[in-house]
Amino acid sequence: MGQAADAPAATAKGDAAKGKDLAYTCQGCHGITGYKNAYPNYHVPMIAGQSEQYLHNALMDYKAGKRKHPTMQAQAQSFSDQDLANLAAYLSSLKTK
Repeated sequence: MGQAADAPAATAKGDAAKGKDLAYTCQGCHGITGYKNAYPNYHVPMIAGQSEQYLHNALMDYKAGKRKHPTMQAQAQSFSDQDLANLAAYLSSLKTK
């Protein structure tokens, strides 16, 4: 065991094409197209075009409960780690308007 067991898990390589298929769940609040959210009526963070590593870290932190937001925790927990990497790859590839 030793050091190998203590090493942090490697970050999964994201596949933007697969992430695109999963991103429908982000649209309602984050309203990726033009950043106009349909619901809710309060400000939500811009996610399109953000750093892939930032997005992946944030999603993993929501999944682990390190970041607190009930909706985002539930969303992140509904995906595998690979799905979250794919989402981060796709969302980071989007151009902002």
